[in-house]
Amino acid sequence: MPIIKSAKKRVRVARKAAVRNSKVKRSLKVSLKSFNKKPATGAQSEAHSNIDKAVKKGIIHKNKAARMKKQLAAQAKAAGVKPAKATKAKPATKPAAKKATPVKKAPTKKSTATKKPAAKK
Repeated sequence: MPIIKSAKKRVRVARKAAVRNSKVKRSLKVSLKSFNKKPATGAQSEAHSNIDKAVKKGIIHKNKAARMKKQLAAQAKAAGVKPAKATKAKPATKPAAKKATPVKKAPTKKSTATKKPAAKK
């Protein structure tokens, strides 16, 4: 058991991180198993999403994630699942904004303080 205060804190922090990591790993495994039971576009997209989350949180390496996604796609193709078409979301068109007229500022008073004389060389 650690004695130093910072070491005690590291134990607490590591325990919390382990719980967080195990939750992410569990959700990843569940989504992969559900895809393996019944390959469908919904299960595939959920698995892809969970893989991306695991990469973002540093649970798995990005190259491993790419490999997993490729394997999922190959399994889906072998099962005859057609990939969902990726549609780009069109940006919401906003009504044309009116040109803002520049706001004139009130004239400010210049300070009457005198400037320092230039230094002699």
